[in-house]
Amino acid sequence: MVSTAVPMLRRDVIRLSCITISFSLLVTIMAISRTQTTTLRHEKGGDVMDENDKLGLDSAETFVGRDYKINGHPWPYRAKGIILFTLLHIGAVIGVCCLHQIKLLTWIFGCVLHVFCQISITAGNHRLWAHRTYKAKLPLRIVLMIGQTTTVQNDIFKWALDHRVHHKYTDTDADPHNAKRGFFFSHIGWLLLNKLPEFNEKSKNIDVSDLLADPVVTFQLRYYTALCTMFGFVMPALVPWGLWGEDFLAAFFTAGILRCVIGHHTTFLVNSAAHAWGNKPYDIRIDPGENIAVSVLTTGEGFHNFHHVFPQDYRTSEHGWRFNLSTAFIDTMSAIGQVTDRRYVSDDVIRRRQKRTDCKKLVLLFSAKDLCKIHKRSKNI
Repeated sequence: MVSTAVPMLRRDVIRLSCITISFSLLVTIMAISRTQTTTLRHEKGGDVMDENDKLGLDSAETFVGRDYKINGHPWPYRAKGIILFTLLHIGAVIGVCCLHQIKLLTWIFGCVLHVFCQISITAGNHRLWAHRTYKAKLPLRIVLMIGQTTTVQNDIFKWALDHRVHHKYTDTDADPHNAKRGFFFSHIGWLLLNKLPEFNEKSKNIDVSDLLADPVVTFQLRYYTALCTMFGFVMPALVPWGLWGEDFLAAFFTAGILRCVIGHHTTFLVNSAAHAWGNKPYDIRIDPGENIAVSVLTTGEGFHNFHHVFPQDYRTSEHGWRFNLSTAFIDTMSAIGQVTDRRYVSDDVIRRRQKRTDCKKLVLLFSAKDLCKIHKRSKNI
């Protein structure tokens, strides 16, 4: 059965791979070559900071002005990231070529695996380990760890550390995916460059003792390469091949590589699109906005204005289960005893916060103002 995939691969892959490599390198060079030099100064956080302090939430430092050069030179390339993402995208192109030949069960398996991985990132990496918005028992933590490993988005420890730094120093040089650097950088470019010294310095001040005390996190950290290879690439191909006789290569490139790349870009939209587009009913001074389109794609992570104002709310939204599958998942796990101590902000606090802004309309996709904004950002890449 493997032989059925070989002619197709030989016919299309070389040409598509060359196009993909050329495009990837071109866009990467464009993103990395952009530099700016401005003045850095500190600004007091304001009302939201005080409100968060009362709630026991993480306070944030807000900086105005950026310096994107290191001794007058652009940021250094990160060869490992460039090679990895280039290979993954080549594999994704091959996966697209294989879609017409895979069985219906493989399509279903790939879609279910994708949703499972997204929930593992949002309910696991983000809301559990990065923000500690609820407590999960060992069986659930193991399941979420397996799903997170399958996403191939770095180990839990590094993911959570990056995210904690992102919240404490949002859109500053210490922010690993600073949205002020442009859409491409905050989406994927930050993974192709070495982090700035500001990140390395500020990350030392982040408390990660809770992560190191979790045996699930430390186990994954110790064996991440082997676990990632098994769950991220081998398992997605082995299951369709072994259970319903799918072509192994076709399953590898579709349920494995293509599913992985789609999952990457879906998650990356939170760092890019949710910081570029959306209304701001809770704080108009920050970039993160309420983007329903991103919420649908990421199982609930698009309510980003709410999340950055109330980062310790496990719901990441005041709208319940609407466009928020991860909240429904956490509530379901609570009903069966796997989740306890869910943290959330009271309605009274939310209403008081909303009264300080005039923006109340939810933006589904893009307004004319949004399109002008993306045009301006694209010119700065």
